[in-house]
Amino acid sequence: MDASIIVTYRCPMRCKMCNIWANPTKLEEELKPEEYRKLPQCNAINVTGGEPFFREDLEEIIKILRTKTNRIVISSSGYFEDRIIKLFEKYPDLGIRISIEGLSQKNDELRGREGGFDKGLRTLLNLHDMGVKDIGFGITVSNNNSADMLSLYSLAKQLNLQFATAAFHNSFYFHKYDNKITNLEEVESNFRKLIDKLLKEKHPKSWARAYFNYGLINYIRGNKRLLPCEAGTENFFIDPFGRVLPCNGMEEDKWFDTFGNIKDVSSFDELWNTEKAKEIREHVKHCPKNCWMIGTASPVIKKYPAEPMKWILKNKLRSMQGKSACLTFCDECNVASQNGEEK
Repeated sequence: MDASIIVTYRCPMRCKMCNIWANPTKLEEELKPEEYRKLPQCNAINVTGGEPFFREDLEEIIKILRTKTNRIVISSSGYFEDRIIKLFEKYPDLGIRISIEGLSQKNDELRGREGGFDKGLRTLLNLHDMGVKDIGFGITVSNNNSADMLSLYSLAKQLNLQFATAAFHNSFYFHKYDNKITNLEEVESNFRKLIDKLLKEKHPKSWARAYFNYGLINYIRGNKRLLPCEAGTENFFIDPFGRVLPCNGMEEDKWFDTFGNIKDVSSFDELWNTEKAKEIREHVKHCPKNCWMIGTASPVIKKYPAEPMKWILKNKLRSMQGKSACLTFCDECNVASQNGEEK
């Protein structure tokens, strides 16, 4: 089971695709470090926000979370450079993904802070020089930055950094309901180029990322998810107030529910194994949203490997033949292949 811990909604950024910054938590509202002792053992924990490094007690939280998992990855803007470096000097086995939404001008425009690109990249380079291994950056693709995604991928590869992608979503978490990709052809074309680049790499992890990006194209097309969503079964979220949630993709006008508040119980099982929990999992099965975010997609890619492996093997072979990936299991591609045509 994976967990995403939203430790704060305070954020120094002013992102166009996210309004968390306009709805900050108050310091006294945020879950105290000791409450995280109630968490179960997890495969991996993502610490996110807001900006996690806004919390001056973040190290206390990390100390507790290290007893719950062997892998912690922090999602950050990179804004608080000194705090990040200080924490990673103590815990170099932590992971971090710094959000960079494009090259310098585009990033600062989309994230609403001048100099944000420089801060983020400088932090990554400093961590790299320190020998921290699990570092990289992530981009949320919108209407305005898909071309920069390819440049950032090349930069990450040259620096031997991890590279994560997302497409913008609407949800209670982002406080956004008008995010919509309108230049679909351009965005899809750039995702296709990224997929082909990933398939040319030698590492199976890159091929799995190609499949994830295929899922992003499928999502922005408005199609049904490639794999079932098992949010609230294979993963959970905890918000800064202590509410345990199945995911961060819910919208109040569609459905919204929580397992309860971790502050109100003595153990996580009191929330996880209840009739209320069963009801939430039924809601998830019939959720109309078809989100494709790494927090809910990654667990099911691992749990149901048959379809991802089928797609990967097929398209890795195409890549080795000098062909672009076929982005559907469609008769069109099969017929073209039989006729010796390239799709």
